[in-house]
Amino acid sequence: MARMIFAAGHHAEVYNDAEELVAHRPTGGIVLVHESGKLGASAVCQALTRNASWLPVIGFGAEVDASRIVAGMKAGAMDYFVGPVCTGTMIAKLNECAKEAMSVSAFRGRQAAARSALARLSDRERQVLDLLATGLSNKAMARDLGISPRTVEIHRMKMMGKIGATSGAHAVRIRIDAFEG
Repeated sequence: MARMIFAAGHHAEVYNDAEELVAHRPTGGIVLVHESGKLGASAVCQALTRNASWLPVIGFGAEVDASRIVAGMKAGAMDYFVGPVCTGTMIAKLNECAKEAMSVSAFRGRQAAARSALARLSDRERQVLDLLATGLSNKAMARDLGISPRTVEIHRMKMMGKIGATSGAHAVRIRIDAFEG
């Protein structure tokens, strides 16, 4: 695939696995992932999300199981090539993906950062954020959780610090960004 990309006049970099890609993440471009063994578009998308980053991902393979495609799309892959691919088809698909990526990159970047931030929360901090999103006051949260209002304030303060929120509304926006789309 890399040779085909070079032959078409484009640049390609080859990585051994998702961790190497994340460690040496390019600032742009499209990630093509060969669906084989444990490595797949789903694993690459998840590794990028864990590191609060996003790049458009396309999975490919001669034969790709439908469940792998579904998992990849749910994880954030933009498209798949299945079967033999000719240079013209591949370049057309890459150009199409690049156009679509421009429109979704800001959203996906925010989503990846929000998911990474929420992953740092304890269970109780996540519960406080969920209740905050419903509009409950600290006292109402305390009643629902069976703890004191002061303990809610402490969990809320820690939660906001971990996700980098400057206000309750900002914390709710981060939560929405994580699950939107």
